Amino acid sequence: MLKFKLEATCNKTKARAGVIETPHGKIETPVFMPVGTRATVKAMAPFELKAIGAQIILSNTYHLYLRPGADVVAEAGGLHNFMGWDRPILTDSGGFQVFSLSTLREITDDGVLFQSHLDGTRHFMTPEKATLVQEQLGSDIAMCFDECVPYPCSPENSYKAVERTIAWAERCKKAHKRSDQSLFGIVQGSVYPEQRIYCASELKKMDFPGYAIGGLSVGEPHEKMYQMLDVLSEELPHEKPRYLMGVGYPLNLLEGVARGVDMFDCVLPTRNGRNGTVFTYSGRINLKNKAYERDFSPIDPNCNCYACRNFSKAYIRHLYRSGEILASRLCTWHNLHFLVDLMSKARIAILEGSFEDFKRRFEDNFNDEGGRR
Repeated sequence: MLKFKLEATCNKTKARAGVIETPHGKIETPVFMPVGTRATVKAMAPFELKAIGAQIILSNTYHLYLRPGADVVAEAGGLHNFMGWDRPILTDSGGFQVFSLSTLREITDDGVLFQSHLDGTRHFMTPEKATLVQEQLGSDIAMCFDECVPYPCSPENSYKAVERTIAWAERCKKAHKRSDQSLFGIVQGSVYPEQRIYCASELKKMDFPGYAIGGLSVGEPHEKMYQMLDVLSEELPHEKPRYLMGVGYPLNLLEGVARGVDMFDCVLPTRNGRNGTVFTYSGRINLKNKAYERDFSPIDPNCNCYACRNFSKAYIRHLYRSGEILASRLCTWHNLHFLVDLMSKARIAILEGSFEDFKRRFEDNFNDEGGRR
């Protein structure tokens, strides 16, 4: 069972440093979790993830349920054995994917009838089934099945999803039997503070070992996201970990940390890496741009990842233009290292009592070719 210990809090913000203990090891927070949707982090091998300091990765119930099937993973000895990763794993329940990827879906109070994006077959996912699948996968942290609404969303539709999310959370908790796996509740409520507070208060009554914040980073203005985090920073239990789902932009990460969030995940660093966009301490840049044709400096002189230690912007640009797979691998390696390292530095700053200054310096230096936020 999961244990969480707070080690330090910032006296000027809500930032916290802690340690989460799981059956597959400890996780120092705040932490960024690379996304391995289909039991692999795209372009990265497990030993490479360890090399960048990844403490925990995320996989997805929806995708693994459809292929290869939870029974196959269970027969392999669980997700850790199946993918060769012996550190902690968190599995998303698949709720977001059911609503975002399915070409056909019908939501009822019982569950969701959806059509597979792979072959068009129909499936019925219930809270009980989502819980069972995650137990078969054997992750350290599992998520309740929830209803995620898009942005914008009317108050009425959002409230219906909140009520359903609460009811489904209770069903997940009753169905969950695996003692070596911790089940987190998910707070929904779109951008409506009173709905977020209501959802969090109802989930707290169920006493989950951790709480996720879902339904953000779905197109709403960043200020709205921060407002919801401000609301929940006081509402969620201080003694339990908090997980902001689907957020991975560097400035958003630090704003989340400042509001008391402990865990983050996002496909952004791997997706951007495959497209030539990389994060640096000076900002975000696209290595495909001609400006880097004769730039023989590393991606970021302040970074000590494998890509920055060994290759130049010009070389990586050449790889992209030549269609070489190594380009995607190097940029993915760098981006993941960058976000993992950013959270490690934020943690050190919290422990040293200098987080507010650290955050301000980062924001002052981070300029974005594609727009600041």
